[in-house]
Amino acid sequence: MGPGLIDGTAGLMRGENRRSTYTVANKAIALKLCRNVTIRDISILMGGHFAILATGVDNLTLDNLKVDTNRDGFDIDACRHVRISNCSVNALQDDAIVLKSSYALGFMRACENVTITNCEVTGFDPGTFLDGTYRRDQGKAPDREGPTGRIKFGTESNAGFINITISNCVFERSRGIALETVDGARIEDITINNITMRDITNSCLFLRIGNRMRAPEGTPHSTMKRVILSNITAYNVDPRYSSLITGLPNHLIEDLTLSNIKIVYKGGLSLEHAAQQPAELVNNFFQRNDPNAFAPRDPYAVPENEKVYPEPCTFGILPAYGMYIRHVKNLVVDGIELSFIEEDTRPVFVLDDVQGAEFRNLKADKAQGAPFFVLKNVTDFSAFNVKGLKNIVKAEAKNEELSE
Repeated sequence: MGPGLIDGTAGLMRGENRRSTYTVANKAIALKLCRNVTIRDISILMGGHFAILATGVDNLTLDNLKVDTNRDGFDIDACRHVRISNCSVNALQDDAIVLKSSYALGFMRACENVTITNCEVTGFDPGTFLDGTYRRDQGKAPDREGPTGRIKFGTESNAGFINITISNCVFERSRGIALETVDGARIEDITINNITMRDITNSCLFLRIGNRMRAPEGTPHSTMKRVILSNITAYNVDPRYSSLITGLPNHLIEDLTLSNIKIVYKGGLSLEHAAQQPAELVNNFFQRNDPNAFAPRDPYAVPENEKVYPEPCTFGILPAYGMYIRHVKNLVVDGIELSFIEEDTRPVFVLDDVQGAEFRNLKADKAQGAPFFVLKNVTDFSAFNVKGLKNIVKAEAKNEELSE
């Protein structure tokens, strides 16, 4: 219990590598296989790789914590009955609040029954949140993308993320919401509600099923089902990736609802950018700096990259400015408003391999001549009360553009 400060500035661990001797905090607080733990009313400065790492902890409460750190804020791994509330986490170089479901304990254990509420995550320069200067001099995280500081599920994702609610949270100068299952985990029964974002440095919504499968032999394939995202507003969002929702062929994201969402993108891109993948705009960090990772391509031929670390940048510049949705089943999109600060000539929505998609009550900026929807291998599609588009129902669309 606080008040008080855990200060890792001088280093909690010393070590050496081939280049130098260094002093760096490793973990400010680490918990393993504990029960009935409360951490409240303290601050952590430069908490190392993990300010708080909880692995296999049941009945955990983190309340009114202020964390200004050089790597991850909270890592909640294979924990159950967790309450995170009223916390501020500044983490430019890594994730602010991240749920994991790894095999670190030597057995499968889902991360389940979690609430995250009334929290703030940010990506200001390390150390400038607690001192109140909120500096923005450092522009990138170590992976060469913009500041991290987000709320994320994964990447370590073996057992599952089940029965989780995130509500009433603020993101500033950070990446967006990321739900990632790439190692066999089930993501099921998730609600995310009342989220406000500003200055978002990649996709503000990123949902991903991958196939990295860093897991014991025999682990089943990842799944994602019954996810609701609602009442979200985001302003000044990086234009390269749009909101990105993608499963894999034969491993679809299922039963997804997006409602009452307003996103304002920076804009300024075109399908030509998606076709040429200019080197100054794409980031090949996770492709091991392969210079051919983003060669010119059909703008709609977005790579699957199922084995690559799950980040929006690994897909290159996307062909939609608003939402790119692929390998999804049973999708409802209701009450969405999308716009750009600078005109973007890409389509608003691109759907690829989507089975059952219902769009209602939509408004969006759209450049002259740009399609509202591009549909590729889509079945059971409908759109009602879409501003500038006639109501439409399609049993099947192999390759169609829908405009005025």
